[in-house]
Amino acid sequence: MINRSLYTIFIRAAVITGCFFVLACENDVNEVRELGRRKLNVEEGKNIDSYLSMNGKMRAHLTAPQLLRYYGDSGRMAEFPKSLHVDFYNDSTRIESQLNARYGRYLESENKVFLRDSVVIFNTKGDTLFAKELYWDQNQQKFYTDKRVLLSKGFRRTLVVGNGMTASQDLNNITFFKIEPNSYSYVSDSTAQPAPAPAPASTVPAGPPASILKSKK
Repeated sequence: MINRSLYTIFIRAAVITGCFFVLACENDVNEVRELGRRKLNVEEGKNIDSYLSMNGKMRAHLTAPQLLRYYGDSGRMAEFPKSLHVDFYNDSTRIESQLNARYGRYLESENKVFLRDSVVIFNTKGDTLFAKELYWDQNQQKFYTDKRVLLSKGFRRTLVVGNGMTASQDLNNITFFKIEPNSYSYVSDSTAQPAPAPAPASTVPAGPPASILKSKK
């Protein structure tokens, strides 16, 4: 009789203890989730106006309507969700090329910016590069992508479509990984004029038809 009573008490104690640990585990999971949320801090900035200098010389001027900066265990990252514009300067601090994109993401550990959605880069010589997405390497001062791009060369409208390329920030040196067959064309323009002054931030060259940047199946 005594053994049965002890057995019954033991079983009840085990059940109660088990319930306690289940509740404790649920609380711990919630706390861990909440802790994870706290670690991911986000700072927001508006009307961003930032200058980039290298070796004591101003190299770029970035403006954007919004900046989101994330701090987490994996590092820091900045995001431009509502477009960005960049002016690139030569050694004489004159604008030599400009960039526009609807979205950008800055990877601080790599000092690179990932750009996507209607990316347009153009210089004072009339060269314009259109891309769906590409990277801007700030250390090497160049652009690169493995995606389809279109280059409008000069004011005489020489068009080239390629799959993947690397280019200097001023677009003076461009290397295509692969030029698509029959994509090179030349359109004569007798009204071509000398290169105009750099366009303001709100001005973007007219883009090519959206279908031209789509990869062929």
